[in-house]
Parts: sequence; structure tokens; C-alpha cells
Amino acid sequence: MRKLLAIILFLFCSLLKAQTSYTSYFTGDTTNVNTNTQYRLCLMGGATEDDEAMKWFLNGSGGGDIVVIRVTGSNGYNNYLYSTLGIPVNSVETLVIPTIAAANHPYVRRRLREAEAVWIAGGNQFDYVSYWNNTSVDTALNYLINTKKTPIGGTSAGMAIQGQAYFSAAAGSVTSPVALSNPYGSLVTIGNNDFLHNKILKRVITDTHYDNPDRRGRQSTFLARLFQDSSTAFYGIACDEYTAVCIDSTGIAKVYGGFPTYDDNAYFIQPNCVLPNSPETCAAAQSLTWNRSGQALKVYAIKGTSVGAGSFDLNNWQNPNASGGSWQNWFVVNGTFSATTGASAISCITTNIKSNSADEINLYPNPTESVLNFDKLVEEIKVKDITGKTQATFFNAEKINIENLAPGIYFIELRSENYFCTKKFVKE
Repeated sequence: MRKLLAIILFLFCSLLKAQTSYTSYFTGDTTNVNTNTQYRLCLMGGATEDDEAMKWFLNGSGGGDIVVIRVTGSNGYNNYLYSTLGIPVNSVETLVIPTIAAANHPYVRRRLREAEAVWIAGGNQFDYVSYWNNTSVDTALNYLINTKKTPIGGTSAGMAIQGQAYFSAAAGSVTSPVALSNPYGSLVTIGNNDFLHNKILKRVITDTHYDNPDRRGRQSTFLARLFQDSSTAFYGIACDEYTAVCIDSTGIAKVYGGFPTYDDNAYFIQPNCVLPNSPETCAAAQSLTWNRSGQALKVYAIKGTSVGAGSFDLNNWQNPNASGGSWQNWFVVNGTFSATTGASAISCITTNIKSNSADEINLYPNPTESVLNFDKLVEEIKVKDITGKTQATFFNAEKINIENLAPGIYFIELRSENYFCTKKFVKE
């Protein structure tokens, strides 16, 4: 009987250890250091790491302690980051974090918060969402991003979870044809604003391995879904396998890669600003149509080079300071994706009509308790609070109901063809 109890106790302890354990692989100096870090974000397409992009990433750590996190695998990054690249760092530690319990382990939490840079390895992004979201890993990463301001990077799944929105792969991967055939199909699983909070990736969804297989159609579907569900335009950043998008603290993205050995690109994707610009058909059990005269999505494609010659300013998507690439148009008709090269650049320059112009749009009454009227039909209306957060969006309206808004001061963006203005109103 004692032997049986001993066996049961051993098995129970072994199971408990398996549920709470993490694995650490350590290279370098075990003494924790504190260095001056620079927030920067490195997004990599998923094949072999680009050395120049990784050097750029490490330089932001100030020579501190680098932590690699993953759910499976071992120490493949340690020597590469510690010595191969020639950028001096104090240490490299790989933490394999395969459970929620491991993600909440005090050691994991401490080592992440002590890091001067974190790299998220490739894997299955649903593992990362399942095991790390709403845990100490999640809070530590957001602390590093927004408070300590250290470099954060990732490849493949490690890139796929970086945006405000992300494809979670909760039901498995999805191909472009399947996503395009039904934007609300069971495989099209999207998370939004509940994991990592990189401010520069607000309203951005990323994708990787873009050329193998062709994932342009599925990311177009993700963007259509987000637009349809939130009435707000989202943006996309994507990488072919041998490219990396390196974003500095000012929001300037440079594209590294192996061109011309690898004819790979990074893509900066956004809905056209010519109204109307929402998907024509984005509904359950129906093929996606987002055509808008063959210009639904305006895309800037940049080939990755060893010096990061091409760039895109993420601070102003609609009138970007972009160089080293070319514009494309993407569109979808009845579930069939198409792209045209040699397109014109996106141009969202609008005219602020002066108050004495016959085209001026006026709103009344102001203040108001419930209904806000306009003296002309307005194609797109966005109501924002004083922090700039969109509270409501309307299309093709001469009046809107705002009785659900809390009392206070709001700003309203009015947009029609060749017209754009921002006005203030008070909700009583």
C-alpha cells in the first residue's frame, strides 16, 4: 500500500512540475545589467534571420541582456545573438514557456522585466495567444514596450502577434482561397486589442511567409473583416520570407533583406481613401468583394536590402513619406484576388473649405442631447472623444443619433468628396 501511495505521489508531483515548468538556456554573464535602451520593433518574414536586421535590433539593447521566448524548441538563438553577429551583449537567455502556469512563473516574469531586448521565436501563434495572453508574459512584454522602451522583435508567429489586431489561428491556419470564399468562416479567427500594445502598430494587422504560400488574399480578408466589424479602416504590414521591417522609435520603417538574391518584399497595405472605401460584400457564407473600381487597397511594396534602403513613415499612412518601393492596387471580386503593379500613389489630400464657402457643412444643434443634424449629406462621419479614440462612425447621413455617448466634449470628422473638416460639439 505504501508503495502504491508513493507511486501516486510521484506521478502527481511529476504532473504538477510539467504544468508549471519552464526551460531556461543561458549564455553569457549571469549578473543582471541595466543599460540605456531604445524602443524599436523588428518584424521578420519567417525564413532565415536577416543578419543586418538582427544587428539593428541588438544595437537598441545597449549591450544588455537579451531574452528569447518560445513555446517549443531550445537554444538555437543563443550563440547567434551572443557572438555570431558581433554585437556585444551581456547575455542571451532562451525561455521555453509551454503553459499558462509557466508563463506566470516568478522567474519568467522577473527575467522578462529585466531584459533589455526580447525576441519572439517562430512557432504556432495560437500557442502564444493561449499560453501567454493575460499572463505575466503579456504584462511584462507590454511593460518593456511602453514603459522600459526596449527593442521587441519576432519572426513568423513572433511577428504575427505584434499588431493591435492579429490572426490567432485558433482553429488552425487558413489559406487565401478559403478566407476569400467566406470572410466569417470558422478558420478566419481574429483577435483585436487584447494582447500586445505597440502604439506604432495601432490599427495594424501583420502577416508573414507572404510568398509561400500567397497570403495576400487572406490578409485582404482580415482587413475587410476588421473594417466591416468596426467601421474603421485598419492597415496591414506583411513580409515575404526573406525580408524584415525594422521600425524605429519615431515610426519610420526600413526594410532589410537579401535582394537580389531573394526577390522578396515588405508590404504596407491600406484601404483607399477615395470614398466609399468599405468592402462591397463582406458577410457570412458569401464570397468577399472589395473592388472599388480595382483600387480597394493601396499597397506600397519595398524590396529588402542589406542597408534597409527603402522606408515607409507609419505616422501618416494616408500621405506617407515613402521611398525605395512602388505602389500596387489590390482588389477582390467574388472571392478572387487580383493585384496590379505600377499604380498611382495613395492621395488623401483633401480641401478644408472655409466657413464662407457654399460647400461648408454645418452641424446643429450644438450642444445637443441626442440628435446632431447636418445641412448637407455627409459621406463619412467619425465621432471621436478628446483622446482621439473613435466612438462612432456613420456613412451617408444628414443626421446622427448620439444619445448613447457620455456627456462631454467631442470632435467630429466630416468627409465627402474633395472635402474634409473637423468640428467640435458638446453632448449634454
